[in-house]
Amino acid sequence: MKIKYFQDTDTLYIEFKTGAVVETKDLDENTQVDLDHGGNICSITMEHAKNRADLPHFSFEQVGT
Repeated sequence: MKIKYFQDTDTLYIEFKTGAVVETKDLDENTQVDLDHGGNICSITMEHAKNRADLPHFSFEQVGT
């Protein structure tokens, strides 16, 4: 999993897994979801991320095994 924030465009990109994207769906005018051939989510792109996500307080926690 990779998370990238592009400050110059205020874009948040979350890649859940690598693979061939066969379809991109618009969730709204500023959010796109990329899907693989099985309909699984590969990545999410969010525009205007500062106003839509709490970026300064990002954390990651893995629970269990």
